[in-house]
Amino acid sequence: MNTNVAVETTPEIPPWKDLTLPVTTRVDALIGAMTVQEKIAQLYGVWVGASDQGGEVAPHQHEMEEAVDLEALLPTGLGQLTRPFGTVPVDPALGALSLARTQARIASANRFGIAALAHEECLAGFAAWGATAYPVPLSWGAAFDPDAVRRMAAAIGRDMRSVGVHQGLAPVLDVVRDARWGRVEETIGEDPYLVGTIGTSYVQGLESAGIVATVKHFAGYSASRAGRNLAPSSMGPRERADVMLPPFEMAIREGGARSVMNAYTDTDGMPSAADKDLLTGLLRDTWGFDGTVVADYFAIAFLKTLHGIAADWAEAAGTALAAGIDVELPNVKTFGTPLVQAVTEGRIPEGLINRALRHVLVQKAALGLLDPDWSPMPAALDGADLDDPQALRGTVDLDRPENRQLAREIAEKAIVLLTNDGTLPLAGPRRIALIGPNATEPTAVLGCYSFPQHIGVRHPGTPVGIELPTLLDTLAVEFPDAEITVARGTGIDDGDLSGIPEAAQAARGADVAVVVLGDRSGMFGRGTSGEGCDAEALVLPGGQPHLLDTLLDLDTPVVTVLLAGRPYALGRAVEESAAIVQSFFPGEEGTHAIAGVLSGRVNPSGRLPVSVPRGPGSQPTTYLGARLAHASEVSSVDPTPAFAFGHGLSYTEFGWSDLTVDTQEAPTDGDFTLAFTVRNNGERSGTEVVQLYLHDPVASVVQPVQRLVGYTRLELEPGEARRVRVTVPADLASFTGHDGRRVVEPGQLEMRLAASSADARLTARVTLTGAERHLDHTRRLHATFRQEPVAPA
Repeated sequence: MNTNVAVETTPEIPPWKDLTLPVTTRVDALIGAMTVQEKIAQLYGVWVGASDQGGEVAPHQHEMEEAVDLEALLPTGLGQLTRPFGTVPVDPALGALSLARTQARIASANRFGIAALAHEECLAGFAAWGATAYPVPLSWGAAFDPDAVRRMAAAIGRDMRSVGVHQGLAPVLDVVRDARWGRVEETIGEDPYLVGTIGTSYVQGLESAGIVATVKHFAGYSASRAGRNLAPSSMGPRERADVMLPPFEMAIREGGARSVMNAYTDTDGMPSAADKDLLTGLLRDTWGFDGTVVADYFAIAFLKTLHGIAADWAEAAGTALAAGIDVELPNVKTFGTPLVQAVTEGRIPEGLINRALRHVLVQKAALGLLDPDWSPMPAALDGADLDDPQALRGTVDLDRPENRQLAREIAEKAIVLLTNDGTLPLAGPRRIALIGPNATEPTAVLGCYSFPQHIGVRHPGTPVGIELPTLLDTLAVEFPDAEITVARGTGIDDGDLSGIPEAAQAARGADVAVVVLGDRSGMFGRGTSGEGCDAEALVLPGGQPHLLDTLLDLDTPVVTVLLAGRPYALGRAVEESAAIVQSFFPGEEGTHAIAGVLSGRVNPSGRLPVSVPRGPGSQPTTYLGARLAHASEVSSVDPTPAFAFGHGLSYTEFGWSDLTVDTQEAPTDGDFTLAFTVRNNGERSGTEVVQLYLHDPVASVVQPVQRLVGYTRLELEPGEARRVRVTVPADLASFTGHDGRRVVEPGQLEMRLAASSADARLTARVTLTGAERHLDHTRRLHATFRQEPVAPA
């Protein structure tokens, strides 16, 4: 069998390929043998697209970059291959072969035999043609289920590794500060603890599969002014330390993330890509991070073109290297000839190159790319006959049944029931009016980084590659005896109101009207949600509010279903809809999950990861506001949300009772243990999400009124009860004090056990005693929840 991917080797093993030596020794030997050009070649990527015929990849010509001559680059080596699967539609098996052949060529072209590291997007699944499209991160947050997210990430990672990918550019750990920002769908929510715990689970899942997880965007990207993409961030050091940084700290310390990507934005005039205090002082010197720091796409060039702090490409490269960035992505630009010349002329120290190179090569060694027996052949092609590439087509399945089952599980757990007057679950309706722009749109469940919406939209003649049933399809299965009448009403954002009379007529003749509204994901203005798709106000796009109000004027009960990337003010619907079902781009299995909630097959258990505003103009605001950020007599603007962070209803009722506290006082290095009982008082099984909020009545600096410090899901059968014990370390009361150090202060605290941030069920008042205590990044990060069965009454 001719594999066409053989790599020539020599009998004598050089030290960098000697597995008996420590990795640091191997890497130092390799660095010592390299020229400046060979060193720098390991510090950049080239954007490519795999061949759908199984041939070698082709450089991708991006509109923001000049063409790359791959042939000219390879003799000195290549650090990374950018998105070989995520650039054009390609059959997974042929893409794997294309990547393998290219890797063989890269390794044989440079004198050290070093292959490139291949990276891909994986924000809501492996961004490749035919790969499972999972719910977006905002749905992960709504699920409040770290274990499910961990299992999902592991499945994504296994698929990526099976075809030869090494690094995934996820998760996004930005904390929502302004819901107008287009990338809210990519975030996990507006609370740093929720973002940290869910994001860390995602990192653990990817890393367990051998994929280098890349946490982004470090740091403060989501705090951009007015919710505008890439706008400057007006954020003080305390907000950065207590809101933006904890998710990254947790994902690195507990998740083992091996890569960090910088934010595009500047904070108080300092771009993250140039911030040495952030990328080196905090990340490496304080937190001890020893992985790679990769530039967000074009971010180093942006130091010249957008931020104006570099006069030329060489200065931009030197500034980024000095700050702590190791790798330029997606293409070679500033790290190419300009950097080589600057180092050769002594304008940029070669020591900066060596520092970045050491990070890169240690990571490549850990991935096996420096091993003497390294092979470019991925696991997906083991045993395949490569003599006939076309015979491989369709042999690699990236959307297996177990993937789809996991996607459905998370979609079901993430759907949030906001209101319900008893109309849901629907009891065998005879006539359903299915109305709205997202009722029959297959891609309405997908986020902007799903392959169909990110890449597929540019290839309209190519099949989508995965099954995307519409809500019409799944409702027809869920309610086989119902007559379903469909009316679009209006588009997502076209403002066309001509279809509203038809929609109203359909609703008049129905037992229930299900109106399906929301967003269309896209990039840079091609959608209403997604990167570069920011909103001026949180009002449903286009003519959708008019459609909704028209239906609410009728006598037919209206169930409002949202397929969206951000929360929207819903106006009259908050009080007048029979029910509101909120989903955040729930992925390819999302319409099955929504139909299940409407029928009652699924008992909703999602909780809001972001607040739903009452009015469209109250941003920026989140539940984490201090006292003066909430409603008061000194402002005519009331930011109180229609539905608070953590809110979500069920088809059953839960009772909370019998709170006890082991001690009312504990030292500032101690802990408290709370115990309480939760009982399912309804007639069907359901899940309660217990949320623990900390309220600090008096602190030396202004604090949020409350903040989430723990949560757990309780799955209970009818009549079943659990005794929940929560141990809360005093470290969770810490915050950044006057001097910039994290401190636990003595004094009173309230521990609020709640069904949402606006619905505290039980409150324990406790006191911390003793002296102030200063903490660092080794502090305890979690409360511990234990569940015990309670004997039937």
